[in-house]
Amino acid sequence: MKLRVLVVDDESAQRKLVGGFLKKQGYAVTTAASAEDAEKASAGKFFEIAVLDMRMPGKSGLELLSELRKTNPEIQAVIVTAFGTLETAVEAMKVGAFDFLTKPVDLNHLLAILGKAGEKHLLLAENSYLREKLEEEYQDADIVAESPAMKEIFSTVARVAQSDSTVLVRGESGTGKELIARALHRGGPRTKKNFIPINCAAVPETLLEAELFGAERGAYTGAVSRRVGRFELADGGSLFLDEIGDMPQSIQAKLLRVLESGAFERLGGNDTIETDVRVIAATHQDLENSIAEGTFRRDLFYRLNVIQIVLPPLRDRPDDILPLVTRTIAKQNNKLNKKITGITPAAKDVLLGYSWPGNVRELLNLVERACVLSRGDALDIDDFPIPAGQVSTVVIAPAADTDATLKAVERNHIIRVLEAHDWQLQQAAEVLGIHRNTLRQKMKEYELARRE
Repeated sequence: MKLRVLVVDDESAQRKLVGGFLKKQGYAVTTAASAEDAEKASAGKFFEIAVLDMRMPGKSGLELLSELRKTNPEIQAVIVTAFGTLETAVEAMKVGAFDFLTKPVDLNHLLAILGKAGEKHLLLAENSYLREKLEEEYQDADIVAESPAMKEIFSTVARVAQSDSTVLVRGESGTGKELIARALHRGGPRTKKNFIPINCAAVPETLLEAELFGAERGAYTGAVSRRVGRFELADGGSLFLDEIGDMPQSIQAKLLRVLESGAFERLGGNDTIETDVRVIAATHQDLENSIAEGTFRRDLFYRLNVIQIVLPPLRDRPDDILPLVTRTIAKQNNKLNKKITGITPAAKDVLLGYSWPGNVRELLNLVERACVLSRGDALDIDDFPIPAGQVSTVVIAPAADTDATLKAVERNHIIRVLEAHDWQLQQAAEVLGIHRNTLRQKMKEYELARRE
């Protein structure tokens, strides 16, 4: 595909020189004599690269770049000017120019710059496409990327998915490590092959080696026939080693050999089997501490930790809580043939204030349970059995108590929000929509204090 270049310069000779040269080099070139003409020429068209004169009548090249970026954020611009100073170069870089050249333009230098600019554009466009592809494929999965941390992880997954590098996914239990592993598999070239998961902590040590590498008949008691291992099943695809930190040391050495050579032998066999597998490992454990204690091999850690993705706990990504709730309710409505509209403000306060020790898994289970058992149109705080000790002192006015005074309702709501936010006055005041000093006055009026 020819890269499309927009050349904008009010000097006719310069415009023809640069445009003609780039056409001879295989670029698809469009020229314009002003920013206004360039905007007309770019309407409905797409350019990978722009070569823009810095100073022109009307809009400058930098102002034009800002306009072009509104509809084409990945466009790479080279700014050209006859007045080359450090200040103008810095100004160009600040608005996102790829490079800066002074007149008269060295055409060979320009050609080299455009080659690099084209590579950067294609990389950014590919990442954008992969990110959209992952979001589209996983719109029904329990992956939500509303928080800045998860958006960054999505971007990393989109780039890493295209490689065969070993990935180590780290994070607390329930943060969605397997979902990320599946996203890495489905977003890359191995997507049509098998994704084979195995939980290293769930398989007894005596059977884990056979599960991974297979076993010949008679290799152990009960082996009445040849067993094909997970590495063979995953050939051409991906193998997900969950809870790698629980893998016995006796098997770690054999795993290291497979990672380094791509070859292994079945348990009880002598034939060497070669396999082409991408390994994705995951753990909630502190592997560095395990290495220090001598329970995990340092060389295996380095081999697994080529690319590391760390998933934050749900309590550190509150922006994802309500979108996860909304998505889960929608899924349960389809599954249960219900019409639950959402959650009440009181329930929202508690869900946002809870620490979620079980992370996403705990949230999804609680919302599913609430959907199954709820009889109302909206899920309320009573539908979520938050564990004792987390928001145990929440006081709620009975839903059916229509005789409760306004003050009683206000008092109970303030208590509920305070407890949901661990009595952090600033956070609670923001949720209530009042100033912290006003909240203090309300607490004094209602004689509210944190109860141990």
